[in-house]
Amino acid sequence: MKKAHTILSHLVNQPQFKFLKQQRCYKKYISLLGAKYQKAIAFIYIKDNTLFIAVTHPGFKMELNYNKDLLKSVLTQLTNHDEACSEIQADKIVIFHSKYHPVEKKKESISTVPYYHELASIDFDIKSDDAQIIEKFEQIKEQIKCNK
Repeated sequence: MKKAHTILSHLVNQPQFKFLKQQRCYKKYISLLGAKYQKAIAFIYIKDNTLFIAVTHPGFKMELNYNKDLLKSVLTQLTNHDEACSEIQADKIVIFHSKYHPVEKKKESISTVPYYHELASIDFDIKSDDAQIIEKFEQIKEQIKCNK
């Protein structure tokens, strides 16, 4: 029985799955960059010797434009040191904002329903002679007592 690693390596080496190798190299390239750049980059791809970098926010675009030389040098070092990634080479770098990149929303456990504490007290005198009004005020006192 073949192991899963053997089957996957065989599949990756098939010509129709050559893009899987490239994706591994792209992920490795992003991991070589700093944490700030890893957060900024949504995805990358190479087409016609041009490295296209999609950023998650338009503010990161200017930051990465200033550091194109760094991005290019990291790519050349990756291709020099990793034989599996030797086919990814780029002469130019294009940085763009990907408006279709899904923004990860953090799930907050804080409830937005406000809960208020009872501020009323049951220390009030009922100054009425009517039995119905006295009964209603007694019910109000019980309600306040339950809410505290």
